[in-house]
Amino acid sequence: MNDFEMCPRFEKAVDVLSKRWVALIVFVLMNGPRRFGEIESCLSNLSGKVLSDRLKEMENEGIITRTVYPEMPVRIEYSLTDKGTALAPILGEISNWSTEWIKIGATK
Repeated sequence: MNDFEMCPRFEKAVDVLSKRWVALIVFVLMNGPRRFGEIESCLSNLSGKVLSDRLKEMENEGIITRTVYPEMPVRIEYSLTDKGTALAPILGEISNWSTEWIKIGATK
C-alpha cells in the first residue's frame, strides 16, 4: 500500500527548476542584472535560442523580470524577482554540496 502522496507544489517547483539551464541562469543572475549576451557568455554550450526560450519561461513563472530601456539602441536587462532571489539559499546549498561531493573528472 502506498501512503505517500507527492505535494503538487513541490512537483511543480522541481519541474520548473530541473529544466536544463534554468538553475544556472538563476545562478548567473544572482550577482545582479545582466544583458542577454552577458548571460550567454557565462554559460558555454547554451544556444541563443534555448536561452531566449528559458528566459521567456522564467519570466512567465515570475522568476525573472525583463526590463527594456528606451535607448538607441534599445537595452534589455534581465534580473531576478523576489521569487527568483528566494532561490539563492537553495543554489548556495547545492554549491556547498557540489564542493564537498562532486569531483570533476571522477565518476563517483
